[in-house]
Amino acid sequence: MRVFSHTCSNTEIVSALGAASCLIGCDDDSDFPVDVVAAIPKLGRDLDLRVDEVIAMRPDLVLTSLTVPGHERIVDAIEAAGIRTLVCDPLSLEDIYGDIARIAAALGIPERGVQLIAKMRAAMPSRVNENGPKVLIEWWPKPVITPTRQAWATDLIELAGGQNPWASIEAKSTPLTDEQVLASPPDVIAMSWCGVKVANYRADVVSRRPGWEAVPAVAKQQIVAISEEFLGRPGPRVVEGYRQLRAAIEAAG
Repeated sequence: MRVFSHTCSNTEIVSALGAASCLIGCDDDSDFPVDVVAAIPKLGRDLDLRVDEVIAMRPDLVLTSLTVPGHERIVDAIEAAGIRTLVCDPLSLEDIYGDIARIAAALGIPERGVQLIAKMRAAMPSRVNENGPKVLIEWWPKPVITPTRQAWATDLIELAGGQNPWASIEAKSTPLTDEQVLASPPDVIAMSWCGVKVANYRADVVSRRPGWEAVPAVAKQQIVAISEEFLGRPGPRVVEGYRQLRAAIEAAG
């Protein structure tokens, strides 16, 4: 099967299923596994995907998503060319497992999907604690944007033993004012800034915000950097995001 992956998380899922040899191309954001993506053409990112070139590659299947507004037109253009697509738009951790199962089935290796899901579940044992430390994940620092109810990152926080104070908001994410943060001050702040290399995450950007010196995470220096590739990509490496969240939550006590 000839597969084109339009989303980095889907590239990682295919590779984790042991089917990387099926990939004939991917999007520009796919950067893992390094050896896999280095060996195939990259044809643009998100809405700038070079659809004509994708179609010219004659894939049997295009794995894409709706995680970026406007992706629908990319999907429509590919399907109009008679090419089969599989669209992922997960909200929860269970949705991620569901997408892994669907991709494995589409590749004709459903049993590998079952195995990968079981391996991920085993690596992320539940530490649910209704009185656990409050955790703020920052998708962006200015304004502060955090995941809410419709986000697998919230599931990861809860699974790792923490609480997301903004989990009652029915959305994928929301910007927060200083007043909202101070009203539910977090014990842990996890910088996971989208599109920024983890080496460039800076705790001082968080700690110097006016009024935030009273936030427990700032006062106790419980500000951690967790790469967005582990928390923000709905694929197998959320396991590493869970591990790092768990360590931060344990340290916060």
